[in-house]
Amino acid sequence: MKNPGSHRRIWRLHLIRNPFTIGRHSRIMTRAVTHASSARPRRSRVARILTALRTSIPDMKVELDHRNPWELLVATILSAQCTDQRVNQVTPNLFRQYRQPRDYAKASPAELEVLIRSTGFFKTKANNLIRCAKVVTDQFHERVPDTMEALAALPGVGRKTANVILGNAFGKPAVVVDTHVKRVAGRLQFTTHTDPTKIESDLQQLLPEDQWTEASQRLLLHGRYVCLARRPKCLDCALYAECHWEGKLAR
Repeated sequence: MKNPGSHRRIWRLHLIRNPFTIGRHSRIMTRAVTHASSARPRRSRVARILTALRTSIPDMKVELDHRNPWELLVATILSAQCTDQRVNQVTPNLFRQYRQPRDYAKASPAELEVLIRSTGFFKTKANNLIRCAKVVTDQFHERVPDTMEALAALPGVGRKTANVILGNAFGKPAVVVDTHVKRVAGRLQFTTHTDPTKIESDLQQLLPEDQWTEASQRLLLHGRYVCLARRPKCLDCALYAECHWEGKLAR
């Protein structure tokens, strides 16, 4: 029988400087510091842009006329592929004849179509309004829900419409991404995506949460009146110094 301690092994730990490992760690740390330092100017640039927008567009309220969350929901559904000005021409008469969700729920599609015809896609919009009203009436007792999940599940309502309602009717932080926001955010290099949901996510990470609603609404208005798709008004742009878009017109 062998003595248990006769062949005892002693392990020693030797710390050896590996120049390859040290160099790799140094490069990793350098990249981390560079990334952190590069993020600071980006945040300061965003802050400057938001300040310039706040100065140039002090009134950032949604341009769809409404008196309550339901009317805003109706107007936003009608605004698809249509200007807010046209919707505002249609809704006064519509709101006089149909006041509550239950009125829309039992409306005649043909009569509703006549009232909203000039907004375009009137058959689809009339169908969506009636179906949406039925859900709001039956499931929410005629009260427009105030969560993204419930709003986005309503007929004719997507994330853009839901965010309009959340931000403007209920005062909750919400980033609206329409065609104008998509264009301006891309030109300002706030995002590299074209998908609205991914753009919304990028803006949520970039913008202070307490400014989601007002900032996205100002981006929308800036795109609607200044940063136009075909003929941007670069000479009148309050963001000219902060815009690095390659298509920017020279002053």
